[in-house]
Amino acid sequence: MGIIEKAKETMNSKERVLRTFALEETDRIPIDYSANPAVHARFCKALGVDSKDYRSLFNIIGADYWFTNPRFIGENRFPVLKNRVTDPVYGFNMRWVENESGGYWDFCDFPLQGADDEAIANFHVPDLNDFSVETLRQELKPFSDRAIAIGGAGTADIINSTGRVMGMEDALVNLMMEDEATLTYVSRMVEMELGTMEMALEEAGDLIDFVWLGEDLGTQRAPMISLEMYRRVLRPFHQKYMDLAKAYGKPVMVHTCGSSSWVYEDFIEMGVNAVDTLQPEASDMSPRYLKENFGGRLSFHGCISTAGPLAYGTPDEVEQNVRQTLEIMMPGGGYHLSPTHMIQDNTPVENLLAMYQAAHTYGTYR
Repeated sequence: MGIIEKAKETMNSKERVLRTFALEETDRIPIDYSANPAVHARFCKALGVDSKDYRSLFNIIGADYWFTNPRFIGENRFPVLKNRVTDPVYGFNMRWVENESGGYWDFCDFPLQGADDEAIANFHVPDLNDFSVETLRQELKPFSDRAIAIGGAGTADIINSTGRVMGMEDALVNLMMEDEATLTYVSRMVEMELGTMEMALEEAGDLIDFVWLGEDLGTQRAPMISLEMYRRVLRPFHQKYMDLAKAYGKPVMVHTCGSSSWVYEDFIEMGVNAVDTLQPEASDMSPRYLKENFGGRLSFHGCISTAGPLAYGTPDEVEQNVRQTLEIMMPGGGYHLSPTHMIQDNTPVENLLAMYQAAHTYGTYR
């Protein structure tokens, strides 16, 4: 397989991404990459790079982003279950589920499912002393030419974060009812995330370019919660993250799975600069709908569906999908090309090559 023929570049990644956040046209569109382990290994093999050598991979495909967070150095205070992986920061449990393409980690054995108020309110949340930014600058320097984000799709993700420890039914019911114990736990978790984020921004804010947050708010067909519930329960928490980012002069991108454009007007009011994922098959999430309704007010990161031609089509169909998306999203700037999720293990390598080649072939402004 051939190496990707990259577009001519006159900007570095930082400048390209930040100008795209600012809704300006650039030399070419910014490009992002994230993939599950099995397909990542196959893709790297096809490109002739070690699967651990992300810098070389990113250079080949022209990926513009890197991520960071403070390092957890504390002890795991949660029970460790047999044949499970327990997250030492949030306390959720996962089991490995194999499939024909590889496998995935599935959340299970929810420690707060059906728990009483005391257990929920006092569920362990790590102290800020359990995190370190001592080596952060050293870790980021090799990627200082990239656009570096702090956070990620799971940061500020209250519904999922709560659901991972008490199950989605309990989480949604408790949040809707504004259960005092659940909101006490959420408040403690939010303060921990805000505290660690500020630690990193204080230590290496000059190297960090933007804040990445997340909150899955939609099914494929409709909102997961009402706009009234979002404003009443979640928005006050999310606003704290926006305010912290703005205090350090950083733009904000929010990951929202499923049909989520119903909340974008609120996002704009809150200070969000970009929205991520943008599953085109979900209701009111097509590139054309987003561009017509929010273009010039939000920057868009995503739109290349991991459940569409990328996984199930031919390379020619992938190329056509990318080209059509770019024709809609590029005019006037503000579009970052990205898969809608981590690229799934059932994705043919040929289709990945087609996607990233199409990004360079059709994604130039000059």
